Amino acid sequence: MAKQYDVLFRLLLIGDSGVGKTCLLCRFTDNEFHSSHISTIGVDFKMKTIEVDGIKVRIQIWDTAGQERYQTITKQYYRRAQGIFLVYDISSERSYQHIMKWVSDVDEYAPEGVQKILIGNKADEEQKRQVGREQGQQLAKEYGMDFYETSACTNLNIKESFTRLTELVLQAHRKELDGLRTCASNELALAELEEEEGKPEGPANSSKTCWC
Repeated sequence: MAKQYDVLFRLLLIGDSGVGKTCLLCRFTDNEFHSSHISTIGVDFKMKTIEVDGIKVRIQIWDTAGQERYQTITKQYYRRAQGIFLVYDISSERSYQHIMKWVSDVDEYAPEGVQKILIGNKADEEQKRQVGREQGQQLAKEYGMDFYETSACTNLNIKESFTRLTELVLQAHRKELDGLRTCASNELALAELEEEEGKPEGPANSSKTCWC
């Protein structure tokens, strides 16, 4: 049976309570949107497999609670993340201002080299906007992050932002990625050689040997 994925990465959604982290996650993984959500308690996660640059990537996306009382719990998940979304609500100046605190937490608790993207969510609520697009772009530039305005409601930039962060994580792990490609290339060459020599193919799970 073919492998379901080649690599597994953990991504994290952080930001103030109510900025729409759970809605972003549900739209990306299940293509669903619910206008009302119960606040996340502690942490929750969903899985999705996407293909990037010919590599099947299984991403485990952790949705964290934004309330202060859960911070001790959620910070434990920073250490295992390869990519982090920092999310604010464009209709909440307060959530935008708090991004600096979230960045500080990432710098303190996340591993060195973790990839980050800044998200200005609820872009469909233009009439309630308190944070300009250029403000988000400027903040992202200051921290060296990519920036997207998204809407879970209209599906704006959802796939694009999740795919981009996955690409950044893959690029950061280029050495392991190149090893994976070499492995796949060697397996293909071996299969062709066996076919030419009329040898029976190996066990169905032999393709996993190199990666494991």
